Amino acid sequence: MKLILKEYNLKLKHTFTISRESIDFQPSLIVELQSDGLSGFGEATSNPYYKTTVPMMMEDLEKIRNIIEGTENETPEVFWSKIHPYLKEDMFALCALDLAYNDLYARKKGKKLYELWNYTTERNPMTDYTIGIASIEKMVSKMQELPWPIYKIKLGTKEDIAIVKELRKHTNAVFRIDANCGWGVEETINNAIELKKLGVEFLEQPMKADNWEAHREVFKHSVLPIIADESCIIEEDVAKCFNHFHGVNVKLVKCGGLTPGKRMIEEAKKLGLRTMVGCMTESTVGISAIAHLLPQLDYVDMDGALLLAEDIATGVTIKDGVVSYSNLNGTGVTLL
Repeated sequence: MKLILKEYNLKLKHTFTISRESIDFQPSLIVELQSDGLSGFGEATSNPYYKTTVPMMMEDLEKIRNIIEGTENETPEVFWSKIHPYLKEDMFALCALDLAYNDLYARKKGKKLYELWNYTTERNPMTDYTIGIASIEKMVSKMQELPWPIYKIKLGTKEDIAIVKELRKHTNAVFRIDANCGWGVEETINNAIELKKLGVEFLEQPMKADNWEAHREVFKHSVLPIIADESCIIEEDVAKCFNHFHGVNVKLVKCGGLTPGKRMIEEAKKLGLRTMVGCMTESTVGISAIAHLLPQLDYVDMDGALLLAEDIATGVTIKDGVVSYSNLNGTGVTLL
């Protein structure tokens, strides 16, 4: 098996702002694994909050190139367990590698990933489209630029309720709110009351990740469901979220790929938690991997490639929130 690493700097259509940062470009690592005349592709983007850069990921993968390239035809679960000890401090790199390996493995089997997993796709949820923090006029114009059935709205400002009230005047779409750890307990409980009146479906990670007492308090009193994101990074975090959140948002780059992501979703279901997968502004490479988990999800946020000025791959396509799979096997990705 041959390992190929490619670095990209993905240009965004618009400056993307959340409560803690703004970006115009998203650095990204593409991992390609070649074997038996086939290629599998994976992706992980950089993220300052998690102190991860593309050069760091490439360096960590280069250190174990011989181990990776010495692997053939093991199951993705065995491969992940073999590689995890070497990359446990760099889950983003592990994710890109795991996605590529799952893709290649399914292609060798002549199946799409969801077929290999025996998932049926008839009830797949629609994806939301994210509106980053900006002036109200700019946020409205972004909605008008791409009419969509579900919007995920980034908040964490002093004018959050006013923003949502104004946005509601321009669409009947479902709203989801992501405050990216920007609120406190009383603020979250009070905002939930107002936001529910404005057609908001749930709140994602309103408070700081490690404030478990605060999460428990909000869990007991919020009139809207609360979904964990920054509080649910790796597999062990799912159980912690029980009785502190109503659901979990699994990010493949944070947990180390599809292999542990599937296990986290299964664990969440057993605990009665709602299941969601989110993206980290990946191209269609990473987004296409997420798509194969759709049959197991209540919600999905896989709009990363839609936020790009120019994509680097083909794979799944998304129209009006509905995801359509590629005709190709594996994740269905082809690099442009």
